[in-house]
Amino acid sequence: MFRLFKITSILFFSIGLFSVSAQNGKIEGKILDGELDDVLPFANVTIVGTNKGSTSDFDGLYSIAVEPGTYTLSFSFVGYQTKEITEVVVKENETTRLDVTLKSAADNLQEVIVTTTARRNTEASVLNLQRKSVKVSDGMSLEGIRRTGANNVASAVKNIPGVSVQGGKYVFVRGLGDRYTKSILNGMDIPGLDPDRNTLQMDVIPSSIIENIIVSKTATADMPADFTGGVIDIVTKDFPSRETYSVSAGGSYNFNMHFNSDYLQGNTSPTDFLGIDNGDRDLPISETLDIPAPVGNGLNDDGVSVTDITNSFDKKLAADRTTSPANFNLSFSAGNSYEVGEKNNKLGYLANVSYRNTTEYFEQLEQNFFFKPISLSETELTPNRTQTGDVGINNVLISGLAGLSYKTEKSKYSFNVLHLQNGISRAGKFRTFTFIQDDIEVVRDNIEYTEKSITNFNLSGSHVNEDASWEIEWALSPSISNINDKDVRVTPFEVIGEDQFSIRPSTAGAPQRLWRDLEEINLTGKLDLTKKHELFGRSANLKFGTGYTFKERDFRINNYNILVKGSTVIPIEGDADRLLLPENIWVPETNSGTYIQGNFEPANNFESYSTVASAYVSEEFKISEKLKSVLGLRFENYQLNYTGVNNQGTIDLDDEQILDEADFFPSANLIYALNDQTNLRASYYETTARPSFKEASIAQIFDPLSDITFIGNINIQPSYINNYDLRYERYGDNGQLFAVSAFYKSFNDPIELVAFPEAPNNLQPQNVNSADVYGVEMEIRKNFGFIAEDLRKFSVNANVSIIESVVQMSEQEFESRQLAAREGQTIDDERDLQGQSPYLINVGLRYDDDEKGWQGGLFYNVQGETLEVVGIRNVPDAFTQPFHNMSFRLSKSFGEEKQSTVNFGFSNILNDVIETNYNSFQAESRIYSRRDPGQQVSLGYSYSF
Repeated sequence: MFRLFKITSILFFSIGLFSVSAQNGKIEGKILDGELDDVLPFANVTIVGTNKGSTSDFDGLYSIAVEPGTYTLSFSFVGYQTKEITEVVVKENETTRLDVTLKSAADNLQEVIVTTTARRNTEASVLNLQRKSVKVSDGMSLEGIRRTGANNVASAVKNIPGVSVQGGKYVFVRGLGDRYTKSILNGMDIPGLDPDRNTLQMDVIPSSIIENIIVSKTATADMPADFTGGVIDIVTKDFPSRETYSVSAGGSYNFNMHFNSDYLQGNTSPTDFLGIDNGDRDLPISETLDIPAPVGNGLNDDGVSVTDITNSFDKKLAADRTTSPANFNLSFSAGNSYEVGEKNNKLGYLANVSYRNTTEYFEQLEQNFFFKPISLSETELTPNRTQTGDVGINNVLISGLAGLSYKTEKSKYSFNVLHLQNGISRAGKFRTFTFIQDDIEVVRDNIEYTEKSITNFNLSGSHVNEDASWEIEWALSPSISNINDKDVRVTPFEVIGEDQFSIRPSTAGAPQRLWRDLEEINLTGKLDLTKKHELFGRSANLKFGTGYTFKERDFRINNYNILVKGSTVIPIEGDADRLLLPENIWVPETNSGTYIQGNFEPANNFESYSTVASAYVSEEFKISEKLKSVLGLRFENYQLNYTGVNNQGTIDLDDEQILDEADFFPSANLIYALNDQTNLRASYYETTARPSFKEASIAQIFDPLSDITFIGNINIQPSYINNYDLRYERYGDNGQLFAVSAFYKSFNDPIELVAFPEAPNNLQPQNVNSADVYGVEMEIRKNFGFIAEDLRKFSVNANVSIIESVVQMSEQEFESRQLAAREGQTIDDERDLQGQSPYLINVGLRYDDDEKGWQGGLFYNVQGETLEVVGIRNVPDAFTQPFHNMSFRLSKSFGEEKQSTVNFGFSNILNDVIETNYNSFQAESRIYSRRDPGQQVSLGYSYSF
């Protein structure tokens, strides 16, 4: 009986202990150094009136498990003012976040204790991150991303001041084009799904894996030198404090594009929904196969016939009309952390899988080319070629992230794997009129499939010594990127009469089959060391390090034509699917029919690799109590090697080093604290913009959708930019801010895309002499509580940039413009910089009610008319027109812990179109390109547990 009583007592006691433990809450946060832009490791945290406490680790992080209640916490560190925070409320099974900034007590002979409430401290800590930063930067935290309801980085980042998003994917900072903006992932280079851009495609990163996004608008020596507008650092989550899971699902409906029975679709494979082709679109023959001519028996030396070769190609060439589906997306993430060993080291993991399937359909898509008239007395532009058509696009994106982190008292190790899989199907029907060289009409079917993938590995570590005076950070990050255009099919017919069509390669071009393969390997590594010390009797940080980046690209094109000899058994009559019917394929018995002909062009293939070896040193120190400075010098040695042959055979490069640039990039940042809420900043830094692999080449790459040919320039040189910034910023409570900035950028040899005088659909990158960009920027974040307390939940975020750009033309460009000048027209030797917007406006009116779970906002952004293509001689300049983008977002969270959220969105409320126009002296603007994105509504649901 006694034994039964003892067992029962132990059982109830254990259950009681478990119940108490289960009801515990947690206080956690980060302790920051108020003197420098850094964390404060090994600071003491105690709960006043108890014997409970903790110590911050080398990341400045701390965590204390306590029972539900209200507490006062004390934070202290030798040489710093002690801070006590009252009214810290801890709820059952919840985590209370409490970040703290400690200021130096160097000027005080006696101990100083600063007391504040938990609410006020949280507001101050959030603002302190930006106020104490040594760079001009803006950012968005995980909480800020949640408030916008954004499901990917592109949707979230456009709410950051001074940032705009082009095409829903690519981020521009301060109106500068993609060439001058750089994106990095966890501080490391990573190739995008479009390798010819400097920025990662932002819509491929789901917001559920993001910890924060930081946009740096000025530079320090530890940052890469190849940017000018800004650097976007996407920081993924690591180390969740507790077991977390989340699922989300959503869909969207476009009034023009979805459930449209006129949607166009090409051939499909069973695995297209996974963003992967199952092999049906692979090249059916060896790329080295000798394709015989349709002469005699049509056999090559190995006995393979042109008939069999032609029969091996897929017969589908026409785009078909069908009904388009709506968009949908799914996401799941999980994470947890565990204490390991006697020293309570931590092991954590994070995993996320996201799936998105979107469909677009553009009716009456336009791509036109105009000339100035030959007669200088005429001003109205003359069409050289006009093209209209319908295009259907299906885009499947799968992203997966898996990460492990291990943390000891003085070290932290992380390993992340990111994979992106993207499949894009396009189908189009076009009608083209050519007026100048050949007065003809052409109809064309296009079918395209592009398979893209990126796999990135990131292994990193950070370590400190006993007193945290030394910190070492290192990272290794290899990436593999593949882009495969699989069986691009272009089938043009010349219209020779009513319902009469002909295949004429000399005028309309021959039907084509293209396979393009691009493989890129990136290897990136870096090592950073920081030494905390004293300079002029004040805290200072000496930072130095080195890095190395290797990139290699292999680009190949296999191009085949479909030709007709004699006549076909079944009349083709403009039906692309009849071209390769078995009855119509050439056979020696009739010596007539269609056949495949190889068209190898050396300029379609190249190999290239680049290296960047870097080293830097910087010193962060306080000149006085109010004036802080960061001075640095960065060295980068950039080398680019190229292997390729042009079509004429006059240029044959074998591992030729075409660029070898060793440069120093100085930087200086000064921050003067007028008071606790106000800073005055001044910055100078030098940066560069380097040509892409495709630009620094002799490749000629044809885009069948736009009918534009890109021609590389083996003599292209990097641009160099001197940057000057001045900024006044005043911070308020609840994330409020008023800032005014002025900036000036001086470009040497800027790179621009220029049209050929004789062929306006041929574009080539070229250096121009110089350019200057200067502008002012105003930011305001203000809630309406100053009008009435009831309006405190409403706020406005506004950013306006006004920018002027001036390019000094080259002598060649200036003379060509003079030769084509109209009567009465004066030609200046200056013009706008390509890709630079003259103004940028971002305005958001938001409503936030955290208690009831309501968040909503009306957002508007627009960029001014921007030079897209630089004309030359009789080719006019083409300017992207302002796109007035207004959207609405509303979300509602449910439950005590707000675990369920429903969100609704409405985009392009003004129903604007995306358009680029040719502008010329006293001439009516004519359309260069035009597409209608339509209006779209979206609905989503997410649940976290």
